[in-house]
Amino acid sequence: MGSFEYLLEALTPLNLMFALAGVIAGTVIGSLPGLTATMAVAVLVPFTFSMPPSTALIALGAIYTGAIYGGAYAAILLNTPGTPSSIATTFDGYPMARAGKGDLALTLACLSSVVGGLVGAGFLLLLAPPMATVALKFGPVEYFWLAVFGLTLIASLGEGSIVKGLMGGCLGLLLSMVGVAEVGGDVRYVGEFKSLLGGIDVVSALIGLYCVPVLIELAATPVRHLQATQQVAGFRLREAYGILRRAKFNLARSSVIGTVIGILPGAGGSIAALVSYSEAKRTSPRRDNFGRGEPDGIVATESANNATVGGGFIPTLVLGIPGTPPDAIILGALLVQGIRTGPTLFTQQGPIVYTFIWGLILATIIMLPVGLLIGRFAFRSILAIPKAVLVPAVALLTILGSFAVHNNVHEVQQMVVLGVLAWGLAQWGFSASPIVLGLILGAIAERGFVQGHLIGGARGSVLDEFFGRPISLAIIAFIVLGLLWPLWIKRRNRLAQARHG
Repeated sequence: MGSFEYLLEALTPLNLMFALAGVIAGTVIGSLPGLTATMAVAVLVPFTFSMPPSTALIALGAIYTGAIYGGAYAAILLNTPGTPSSIATTFDGYPMARAGKGDLALTLACLSSVVGGLVGAGFLLLLAPPMATVALKFGPVEYFWLAVFGLTLIASLGEGSIVKGLMGGCLGLLLSMVGVAEVGGDVRYVGEFKSLLGGIDVVSALIGLYCVPVLIELAATPVRHLQATQQVAGFRLREAYGILRRAKFNLARSSVIGTVIGILPGAGGSIAALVSYSEAKRTSPRRDNFGRGEPDGIVATESANNATVGGGFIPTLVLGIPGTPPDAIILGALLVQGIRTGPTLFTQQGPIVYTFIWGLILATIIMLPVGLLIGRFAFRSILAIPKAVLVPAVALLTILGSFAVHNNVHEVQQMVVLGVLAWGLAQWGFSASPIVLGLILGAIAERGFVQGHLIGGARGSVLDEFFGRPISLAIIAFIVLGLLWPLWIKRRNRLAQARHG
């Protein structure tokens, strides 16, 4: 465990300066639609090659942390996730902003992000080696069941219609199958469009499904984008702190969920936020308010997705297996610095690692004043910007964001087509969230199922492979619980109404 001397090393002016600069840069980049945390780290990683190893790691960790939090700005103020990790933040963040509580939503997001980030970094500091071994227990079958667990959340994302939510999820699953199959190499649903061989890009789809419908509605309606029903307070710290005290169990549970899911290679903040949101909704006495501006929804999603930062570093540092895409880039930066990850890292290069972990904790704390100040500026700016300026500016960002991922104009075309499709479906009551969830989880589920089927066939029993592993059985139990719990709640409420009626 890191000692006091490593904390003092992290507190040097150089490290603090780069932690502050990294948080600011990451927050700004993450707040722009389409410019993901992965892109933020990738763009800025060359600037760290000439730095001392611990300082470079602190700067990259700060950029990563800031970018994950920065995605909440666009999610809350524009109904557009700045990063995929902020998808679930739109569910309640944007309704709060529409009701004139955008400043409160941003403050809640900032406080929750700081708590989640500290929990994830705390797990990294105290429990990195033992928790990394747990991640090794997850094989293709476990990832398949984890994806199925995520897909069961679709029923709660249909905005009042379970059938429409499931139909949207099926559309997302269909979109995830477009292109060349990851296992087997089969070409599916491409037709004459060779540009679809690589499949539907998730970032472009995310921008299109969330951004374009908002832009169309902004251009089509004369009313203001956001309403400020009272003078903008800016911070509203007292209200936000009161909400967090009331939701302390939700905050702690979501932070732990985010850390654990962050440890699983490839899972990432979007799955962590969606699982935490579902758990918060399932156990809340105000579950009917979710999706209409419920603060607990923001608390769950923002604490979870920021906790994945520390969680994702656990397999990266201990095993050399990136937990998330930004971790893969940071792993490359580690190799450039001459640092070899593995079980002996914490003993052979302990000063560098523990200084970095303390620096990550300090960067997360720095995110509190930085996030509050930028959030106050962002909310007031969005309120003041006329639609004639706001719509073209956001449209330009959507085009640049979808193009910049792979410098591919075909992905811009995908973004526009999917956006118009999402707007048309919204007129019939279909939400974009189930489509996005099906698209993200479809590839994970397919890859896990095919690989698990092949492994089970080689071992002589496919059923044993899928239903005979302890972790798989635990996830299946959660799936069953997640499906039956809402039915039990409805039955209990119906019986209570009958007794009092």
